[in-house]
Amino acid sequence: MLAIRVIDSITELQPADAGCIALSGSHGGLSSARYALAVRPLLSVFNDAGVGLDAAGIAGLELLQLHELAACAVSHTSARIGQAASTLTHGVVSHANAAAQALGISPQEPLQPQINKLSRRQP
Repeated sequence: MLAIRVIDSITELQPADAGCIALSGSHGGLSSARYALAVRPLLSVFNDAGVGLDAAGIAGLELLQLHELAACAVSHTSARIGQAASTLTHGVVSHANAAAQALGISPQEPLQPQINKLSRRQP
């Protein structure tokens, strides 16, 4: 099974978390994506934070895609921003980059069953 890190802030990732599924409560902006990029989880999960002006709340998904890293965001109306447990238990995927979709992450679907299925893969 793949390791799952449930962290309220993506800044809590450590180098040993490389290859994990990182479930955070962080927004999916560029600053958050840079933390994920440094560690390189298999999948980074964020909150879309309402998407925002110029899609700033999900801009990190594209940055991670440029580095062939999977990332998705759950809707801010489905999960509390800053609370990873809420992301996991209540989150509905609102956006997913191509790498996340290749792992089986589908927008408009609840996150938890998708994570359960992904986590059963061999590292």
